[in-house]
Amino acid sequence: MLKKRIYQGLGAALLTLAVGACKTPELATKAAGRPVPTSYATTPTADSINTARNQWRQFFTDPNLIGLIDTALQRNQELNISLQEIQIARNEVQIRKGEYLPFVGLGAKAETARASSNTLQGATEEAINIRPEHRNPNPLPNYQIGAFASWEVDIWHKLRNARKSAALRYLATVEGRNFTVTNLIGEIATSYYELLALDNQLAIVRQNIGLQTNALELVKLQKESARTTELAVQRFEAQLHNTRSLQYGIQQRITETENRLNFLAGRYPQPIARNSAAFNELLPAPVQAGVPAQLLQNRPDIRQAEQQLAAAKLDIQIARANFYPALRITGGAGFGAFKSGLLFTTPESMLYSLAGDLVAPLVNRNGIKAVYGNANAVQIQAAYHYERTILNAYVEVANQLSSINNLQLSYNEKAKAVQALDQSSSISNSLFRSARADYTEVLFTQRDALESKFDLIETKMQQLNASVNVYRALGGGWKQ
Repeated sequence: MLKKRIYQGLGAALLTLAVGACKTPELATKAAGRPVPTSYATTPTADSINTARNQWRQFFTDPNLIGLIDTALQRNQELNISLQEIQIARNEVQIRKGEYLPFVGLGAKAETARASSNTLQGATEEAINIRPEHRNPNPLPNYQIGAFASWEVDIWHKLRNARKSAALRYLATVEGRNFTVTNLIGEIATSYYELLALDNQLAIVRQNIGLQTNALELVKLQKESARTTELAVQRFEAQLHNTRSLQYGIQQRITETENRLNFLAGRYPQPIARNSAAFNELLPAPVQAGVPAQLLQNRPDIRQAEQQLAAAKLDIQIARANFYPALRITGGAGFGAFKSGLLFTTPESMLYSLAGDLVAPLVNRNGIKAVYGNANAVQIQAAYHYERTILNAYVEVANQLSSINNLQLSYNEKAKAVQALDQSSSISNSLFRSARADYTEVLFTQRDALESKFDLIETKMQQLNASVNVYRALGGGWKQ
């Protein structure tokens, strides 16, 4: 009767403990929204055809650029670092999976001890012999060998959710690597087109240096014949020195751009193979933007944010489970004896144990509440990050689509300006030779013609880069 009352009291205490522990604080949560506009402002009637679905080898046609990208995908350090992050995340999944399964181990023990005769253990060993008519050894050895196991019963799915959360973060690292590939390909392409543009600007500068050198010699001859003054000679000479200075600045930019491309390709500086003469004939690759909803599937950074959000939601459930009682089962089986020769004697030397512990938090609830609050805050952060990533993706695409249209209009106007200034330069040179124009008109016209050619090349580069940027913004480049 007394034993029954003890069990009833223990059961009531455990029930009270469990009920008290299961109370979790109320926290605010945030659900992430996924709505996006039905179309882009520059393409209000867009269809579902999306350039991002094309592999990067189909989007880029320059063999030198393709070779650079191939090298970078194999040797780029940042990309290789991201591969190790994926491996770390994969190992974390295995760790969580191991925690979910029972832990089983093998062990052996050998010890000797002498208990005091004034203790219960020592008095018992002196009064009771293990074997009849044989005194117990003093000190008494103890040999054991066997298997032991422990298992936390996942009542509240805490360990299962931890495994799922780790798996989602593994998927997030994979998407992170895909996003790195997309950005790497885009950065290599834009730097490559910048290098081609710089080569063409350098060619124009060198051409102008030749023209200005001839003009300077002509002015010197005119001075000798008293048709002009020393001032004109000095102005033409100053213009020549400025153009030469511009040449060295472009050469430095070419070196830095080549080195940046080599760095992205994971190699030390070396010449970059390229065909700069074909730059003016290059046309921006046509881009189909599709519909904004496709960004949710095509953009790796959006998919990464989505996986991180799902993992953060599971982390809240894991933190909530800390308030609930935990059930752990432990057990063992093996052999034990005071003499090694008797260790495997059956059934006398056999031993086993089985125990179950049900423990609920009571004292450290404030710490558990703090962990729970942090998990909830991280989930809210992940929701905002997900929404911001979607918004940023849409804005990037919208900006680049608008840029393509405006750059095309700008290029057409600048091409006309270059044509007009080339004619003006020829006219001013002819008038100056016949003493019908002042030398300042020649200088200003040459300067304007040089700047307009530079601007035209710069706009061509921006057109090519805008096409690459749209492809990247749409989520293209990571598919192999």
